[in-house]
Parts: sequence; structure tokens; C-alpha cells
Amino acid sequence: MQTTIERRTLGVTIKQKKCSIAVWAPNKENVTVVLEEGRRIPLKKNEYGFWTGKTEALFAGQRYKISIDEQAPLPDPTSIFQPLGVHGYSEVVDLQLYQWEDQEWKNPTQAAYIIYELHVGTFTEEGTFDALIYKLDYLKDLGINAIELMPVAQFPGERNWGYDGVYPFAVQNSYGGPRGLQRLVDACHKKKVAVILDVVYNHLGPEGNYLEAYGPYFTDKYHTPWGKAVNVDDAYCDGVRQFIIENMLMWFRDFHIDALRLDAVHAIKDFGAKHILSAMREAADELGRLTGQHYYLIGECDLNDVRYIRHPKDDGYGLHGQWIDEFHHALRVSVGEQQLGYYADFEPIIHLAKSFTETYVYNGIYSPHRKKTFGNAAIGAKGEQFIVFSQNHDQVGNRMLGERSSVLYSKGLQKTMVTAVLAAPYLPMLFMGEEYGETKPFQYFVSHTDAELAKAVQEGRRKEFEQFHSGGEAPDPMSMETFDRSKLNWSLLESETHMAIFQFYKTLIALRKSHSAWRTLDQLRVKTVVFVDQQSLVVNRWDEQESLFFVFNFSSHIQHITLPFKGNLIRIFDTEGILKKTQTDLGRSPIEEVQMAAESASVFQMKPEKSHEKGI
Repeated sequence: MQTTIERRTLGVTIKQKKCSIAVWAPNKENVTVVLEEGRRIPLKKNEYGFWTGKTEALFAGQRYKISIDEQAPLPDPTSIFQPLGVHGYSEVVDLQLYQWEDQEWKNPTQAAYIIYELHVGTFTEEGTFDALIYKLDYLKDLGINAIELMPVAQFPGERNWGYDGVYPFAVQNSYGGPRGLQRLVDACHKKKVAVILDVVYNHLGPEGNYLEAYGPYFTDKYHTPWGKAVNVDDAYCDGVRQFIIENMLMWFRDFHIDALRLDAVHAIKDFGAKHILSAMREAADELGRLTGQHYYLIGECDLNDVRYIRHPKDDGYGLHGQWIDEFHHALRVSVGEQQLGYYADFEPIIHLAKSFTETYVYNGIYSPHRKKTFGNAAIGAKGEQFIVFSQNHDQVGNRMLGERSSVLYSKGLQKTMVTAVLAAPYLPMLFMGEEYGETKPFQYFVSHTDAELAKAVQEGRRKEFEQFHSGGEAPDPMSMETFDRSKLNWSLLESETHMAIFQFYKTLIALRKSHSAWRTLDQLRVKTVVFVDQQSLVVNRWDEQESLFFVFNFSSHIQHITLPFKGNLIRIFDTEGILKKTQTDLGRSPIEEVQMAAESASVFQMKPEKSHEKGI
């Protein structure tokens, strides 16, 4: 069965009041759809392991399961809605019935994105898509134009980060299901906000994962941190590849999602002639030609391999972009993070400067932590292909206590860190709550029903970060208190202190949007000067219109930074506060040195008439 770009072909689909059914179950002798009330609809075996049928007995809202070889019925692996959870009946949903109101929406260029990562279940007290809609004006006021949703594929229970999803096509019931997600995306587009969805194609969660009962979705040819790898290049892989590509197309076509963030693509093991990522890029581009929209694929990848983000015509895998953890790591050690675990590979200031100009810190050099030469150079890649951050769900939640920067660092360092993120020639991403200094943690939580599995999760988490932290007890991932503790406390915005932090973020984002050199995402137009002894860094970015200088003092002392040139500058931003022009206008005479308060950052502009095209 071939993938059809313009419509869904797998699972149960409705067209002209008739249901088409397609189930991939190679090597099975009998496949039957079993309706909730007991009626059975036998399917016919076709080519390449697909079982198909057409019926008028199934309609929107009706529930069903699938029986394989006369065994106990199981949920549909391509179910769009699991109203009763991962073990319950699947429900027929006609995605085409939703009346979209986003006809005027046009996904902006990726370079324009200011991204805000959030977890639907903890972003609001209600933890639903509909509740999130009421926060869109707040996000717009902040300056956000793209939200990134952590995974929403159906997982066990009502509490999970989303990476234990077991129904890639089904939208989490407790969040509002498929209709709730369609309403959210529609509302975002009416507010001119793009939607990025985090999806997981490298593994499925352990509870409610019935895929192997249907067919060889996994292979023991490779192993991953989660066990057997998803089968994208072994025998019978065609059905699995179609499953993945159709899932991607569904999000773009039927939910109007603008971009997908692909979890840990380095764990997708594919040594076939055409990498699954390349095939996904081709299908996304084909859909884009059909709809007139741009669709982006953004990977989480820790291999520092530029092939992942090169276009397939240049022998790449075709991702439009990737997260850059190394920027985060270099920034963290620059503000005092202990050099333990993977942080041991990073030198303060020096490696942060390298990340500003070369993106990959380990670009073909020896990694002491990995004990091998690692990575290659990001040659030919554009700044807009990289996403940087000082916090995200992993870097906060994978701490034993889930502490945020707001409780780990001083206010000065917090402001300096986000200034560094927004100063980089890449796409910036904020993590929910950081913009007002949220003090509640973001901890790891699950709601498994299997006691043995819950215990295994607890022990696994403890081992994962034991070299990072010592003392105290890890929060119980199964506890309701752990989940509630991770919900944002929006009442903090009622305090003057936290509102001031929000205004700081808002001002900084607005400045980034208003300066042409700041918006020029080109690593070739970035130069740095490192002051190791002073724990300081100067970053110069420029275009034909202006030259900007970002000066960072990560030390706890006032520093006098000697600039590597002599010129007329205006201080346009300072983390210590909004300064009067008489104090900030340094352009009356050329200067060679600036005084920087402890744990602070400043942004200077070279006057247009004196701007230079080649930097310092």
C-alpha cells in the first residue's frame, strides 16, 4: 500500500460516509475489527502485509479494537483517539470534519522563530489544550511567535513528559484529544503563532505498546537505550517506514502543525540506501507543494554530524534544523556549573565563544568524556538551523530535583544567560516559566499502572544522573505531588519582582527583533574575544547596517573590559537596568574600555556611519 500525500491511508478513515480500514500485520493469518458492541468485521489480506476492508458499520464516535489471529482484541496502533487510555477501545475520528479558520496563516521562515517550549499538562492548572489557548495573548505580549509542545501522543494515565507515548497517531485524551489539539493550533495561527510538535520515532513507551503483536515494528539488529530499535532498515521495514511517514504527514496536513521536533534522531538506526529522515523530508516537501505551506523538521541529535541538517541533494538527511546542547553546556560551565558528567568536556568562556562562531564545540577534536575524537564541522550550515537555550525540559528535569536557573543562579547570571541565548546567531528557545523566574521545579513524572515498571523507572532515573548530584532523595516519579509540584505558579506574575523579570525578557526579545544585525543569523558574521582571567567575553555581530557588541561578565566582580578596537558606541541594553541615554551614549569620543558590573551583560551598537562590514 502506497502512502498518499493528500489523505490518510492507514487505520480507520472516513470518506463519503464509508470507512476504509487498513492494518499492517504481515505474517498473520487473520485480522478482524471488533466493534465495542461485539460486531466483527473481517479484513482481507493484500500485498506487503496489509489487511484492508470497507464498511458502513463504522462511523465517527464509534469504538473498536482489532483481533489478530483470533486472539484477544487490541487497540488500533494507528488510532487517532484513545478515550479510555492505552488499553481501551480506539475511537473513530473524522479529522476532516473540523472547520479550520486559519486560511490566512502562513508559516514564517524558520529564521524568524522565537520558540517557547512547554508541557501541556503542567503549563496551566487545568493541563489542557483549551486552557493553553487563554495564555496565547500572554505569549504574544512576551514576543513569542512559535510554541513547541512536548509530545502529546497517547501515554499511560494522565501524567507523563510524553516520551512514553505508545500511540503515535493518537492525541492524549487528558489534554483534550484530537479536537482539542486542532482548536489549539487554529487559535495559535489566528494569533500569528506557529506550532512545533515534539514527536518520538526512535522508541515507544513500555506500557500499552502492542505494536509487536501486529508485526515487526522493532528489530534486534540494533539496540537503543530503550531496547530494540524501531525497524526502519531491516526485513519488513517498508511497513514501519510508511507508519512513520504517514504519522508525520498527519500532523502537518490534518492538524496544521508547522514543524516537528524529532526526539533523539541519533537513536533511529538506518543504514539503508535512503535514510528515513531523507524520505520524511521528501514527503514533507511534496505536501508543502500541495498546500503552499512550509513544513520544518527539527532534530534532537547529539552526534555533531552536519549530514543530519544538509539537504538530501547535498548527501544529507534533510533536517531543517537541530537542537544544540553544546551551547547550553558551554554556557552552564561559564556561569559556574560543576564540570561533571558531560559537562567535563567543556571549558568556561572558551568553549562558549567557540559555540558562538562554529556551533559545534566538538567538531572533529578529541572528547575526554567520550574518550574518542568526535563530531565534524558545521560547514555550510546556516544559523537558523540551530536552536539554543539556557534551559529546556531535559536540562531542568534531568536534575535530581528538577531545579530551574531561578533557584540555582543569581538574578544577574539569569539575565546574563538569557542575553547570551538571544545574542547567539541561532534560533532562541525559552522553557516555560523562565521568562518570569518560575521557582517551582520541573521534575520527572509518570503514571504507570504496573508497579514493577514504576520501580524500574525510579531506579533508572537515579542511575541516570548519579554522577551529577549527591545527597537527598529523588522525587517519586509516580507521585501526584511530583506532578503538582511541576505545574507553573502563574500567581508569581502578581509580584513586582517576577513581573520585572518578564519585562526584562520582553524588552530583550523586542530588541532582537528590531536590530538587523541581531536578526542576521550567520556564523560568518560573528567574532569573539575571550578574557579568560576576567571570565568575560565579547561577541561582535554585524551586517551592512550596523555592528553590535555583546559584552558578558560572568564573574562575581566588576570588570574593566578592554575592547579590541577603538570606536564610537552606544550602549543600547544592559542587564542591570534601562539606562538613560546620557549615561549610555558613549559615542561622544572613541572608547577602548567598558566597565561591566558583576554578573552582567551589555549590548553596544556602533553608530551606522561608523559601522564596519568585517567585524572586529
